[in-house]
Amino acid sequence: QVQLVESGGDLVQPGGSLRLSCAASGIMISANAMAWYRQAPGKQRELVASITSGGRTNYAESVKGRFTISRVNAKNTVYLQMNSLKPEDTAVYYCYVMHRGYWGQGTQVTVSS
Repeated sequence: QVQLVESGGDLVQPGGSLRLSCAASGIMISANAMAWYRQAPGKQRELVASITSGGRTNYAESVKGRFTISRVNAKNTVYLQMNSLKPEDTAVYYCYVMHRGYWGQGTQVTVSS
C-alpha cells in the first residue's frame, strides 16, 4: 500500500520561507519521478516542481528561483524548499508520484500578513 504523507505547511508572512516534506511508504522514491502540485481555492491543480529518478528538476515559471525540490533517498522523502513566499503561493500543496498516479493528502500553505 502506497502512502504519501505531506507536512510542513503553515501560515507565513510574505517574504518568508517554508520547507514541505513528503514521506513515502510502500514505494521507493529513488525509482520514481516525484512532483509537488498545488491547488488554490477556485483554481485548477497545477504542477509546481518535479524531480526525475535521475535527479533532473523542473519548475513552474512562477516559482523558478524561489522554490527548490529535492529528495533524500535514504529517508524516502521528497522536499520542497520555498523561499520569498508571496500571497499568490497560498494553496494546498500535494505530493505526487509521477506516472503512477499516487497522491498525498495535501498540506495547507497560507502566505499572508
